[in-house]
Amino acid sequence: MNKNTDVVGEEPSGALMADVARLAGVAISTVSRALANPGRVNEKTRAKINAAARQLGYTPNAMARGLRVGKSNIIMIILPGSLYYGASQIIPQVLQSINKSLIQGGYNLMIANLDRDEISERHILDLAFGGSVRGAIILSSKLPEVDGRSLANSGLPIVSMLLDMSDAGLQSVITNDREAVRDVTAELIRLGHRRFFYLAGPEGNYHDVERYGGVIEALEAAGLSEGSVRRSGGHLDYQHGFDIGVQAADDFAELTEKPTAVIATSDDMAISFVSRVQRRGVSIPGDLSVVSFDGSPVCEFCSPPLSTIKQPVEEMGRAAVDLLLDAIGQTQTTAVRTVIRSSLIPRESIAAPKR
Repeated sequence: MNKNTDVVGEEPSGALMADVARLAGVAISTVSRALANPGRVNEKTRAKINAAARQLGYTPNAMARGLRVGKSNIIMIILPGSLYYGASQIIPQVLQSINKSLIQGGYNLMIANLDRDEISERHILDLAFGGSVRGAIILSSKLPEVDGRSLANSGLPIVSMLLDMSDAGLQSVITNDREAVRDVTAELIRLGHRRFFYLAGPEGNYHDVERYGGVIEALEAAGLSEGSVRRSGGHLDYQHGFDIGVQAADDFAELTEKPTAVIATSDDMAISFVSRVQRRGVSIPGDLSVVSFDGSPVCEFCSPPLSTIKQPVEEMGRAAVDLLLDAIGQTQTTAVRTVIRSSLIPRESIAAPKR
């Protein structure tokens, strides 16, 4: 083999796989196996190989490797964290929709992570750069980046779902968070509500920024100030929605001038909040109207049935797969951001305030 040529299918520029093998003190085949199938190499050896690759600035060409080993039919999905999201079940619904669409297109779905710690980030990047997967869908979270490696530089087609990363040039499939919350807030104002209580997700989170922005826009359109809404939460992630709702109930109890309408940014928050305030004698919707976001089926069976903004997760899942398969097939797509509308399911938890 020419000293300037690596294993067949690798680009002959920059550091070569042979250089990594030499520095790590292992065979070239071991390096290849560690990059393509990390689970087949013990952790100590894999760590040496990763360290050598970082030191040399070696980046494998996943697309070229695909020509050698055969095109992968695996699409990985990158989750924002645990599968468990309480009653909302958004992630399982998304997975089901994406999996169904991928199978119809001849691909298989692989869950790349169940956490977003450093070990998980490295694993995701090993899969991406190792040529094990054909594309990636990232759900409601930022791109993994570790030690100078970023998923954005892996050469894989990527679609972002539930988080708008179109400014970074990624195809993004989102819903109209801001508009949906603005419309429901405007409806509460139309019913006569003037004092609001907002149950927040983590401060700075994309969804929280958009949804709270919708509340403020509706207030401004009605001539009301931002002082018309009180916030609770802002510290815990959406995985802790039940805890956010419980804390919000305590915060609500301490308010001297009580709001008449609550807008919760997840069903979990609303469910635990309603349970706790009802124990304290608050009537829903007599004393307090409540609306939430997600559209969980369980909301219909709450007491009273909970009004909720339903996210079109099935439609978004299909759209994300369509965009990804178009990118894999090198079909030109003009839209960078695809917006699929959410819609309010009105139930008995909303009414006009007491006069």
